Amino acid sequence: MTRELIAHNRPVYDELHPRVYGAAVCLVAWFALAAWILFDRQDDVELSLMFVSVLLLVAVLLPWLLSQIWQKYDYRHDLHQRSIPFREWRGGKFAVWGSTINSTDAAIDMLLPLASVAFGLTAIGIVFLICASLAP
Repeated sequence: MTRELIAHNRPVYDELHPRVYGAAVCLVAWFALAAWILFDRQDDVELSLMFVSVLLLVAVLLPWLLSQIWQKYDYRHDLHQRSIPFREWRGGKFAVWGSTINSTDAAIDMLLPLASVAFGLTAIGIVFLICASLAP
């Protein structure tokens, strides 16, 4: 932590770090696995779980494919500037709608809804299994 009240010359990034995207994919995978493991107890649920799994696959695969296409045809940056260490990215600013916020806050804002849904579904599934085991 610095002793400066205002941090000067902090870099401003307009892209999320690849580790943030990796964490998002892990949370989506956690959600899908929790749904299949905790709620696949009856035959009529499999079709719904399959539709949710396909939807989540498209939700992860489509942005990844678009980012790969964007990186292939993006001539604004040099290829050597792409490998930014996470610690450096975390200490910088993130450009949002003509303003900037801390990069850590941007990552939290992106990952918090995914984490709450994944952990919430896991908690609901555990309660569901406990109640199902206690029912006569």
